[in-house]
Amino acid sequence: MIAAKSQVALGRRAPVRGQRVVAAASARPTWLPGLNPPAHLKGALAGDNGFDPLGLGQDEGRLKWYAEAEKTNGRWAMMAVAGILGQELLGVTPAWWEAGAKEYDIPAQALTPIEFIVMGFLEIKRYQGFKQTGTSGFINSFPFDPAGMNSPSMATKEVKNGRLAMVAFIGFCVQALATRTQPIEGLTAHLADPFGKNITYYLTHLPETLGSAKRLPQPVWG
Repeated sequence: MIAAKSQVALGRRAPVRGQRVVAAASARPTWLPGLNPPAHLKGALAGDNGFDPLGLGQDEGRLKWYAEAEKTNGRWAMMAVAGILGQELLGVTPAWWEAGAKEYDIPAQALTPIEFIVMGFLEIKRYQGFKQTGTSGFINSFPFDPAGMNSPSMATKEVKNGRLAMVAFIGFCVQALATRTQPIEGLTAHLADPFGKNITYYLTHLPETLGSAKRLPQPVWG
């Protein structure tokens, strides 16, 4: 006691043993680092990074359907992006946005009802299988995995690549509308003249591009 008083009298503080507090960071990745994910997003779904600003997934039943819809649209987008790039690399004409108006060997009058029947059957089976099993598949196989590659990591990769493909497809559409060029053609032009062929150039010339562009051909029905 006398020693403690002498330390205060001499202007010295007695050593205090402090406690080191370490905040354990969550191992779960989020779309914005440091952000707490919504309570209804528990990280159980593939590609769940806690992004739901509108709270659309608060209903658990709807959340599963939204995840299924995202995955399905991502798959279509991946096929579309691969097809658009492949068509341009192989030099297939016409441009991808004109392909639907081209007349093919099968008349459109016959092709359209066939598409409705085939796709309608596949979509009905897919919906029925999803309601029964909670996963997507093909006809009577849920999940559809003939190569045996199904795993949590592959499911996450599929969702991420699907999201990237959807964004890429939107970019392809905007590019086709604003520049009337295909993806690789536009990239090549930008790399050859980065200060001349860029977003500023195309925005300032957008009215001219839209006004001078030829009207796209209409589908042939008869």
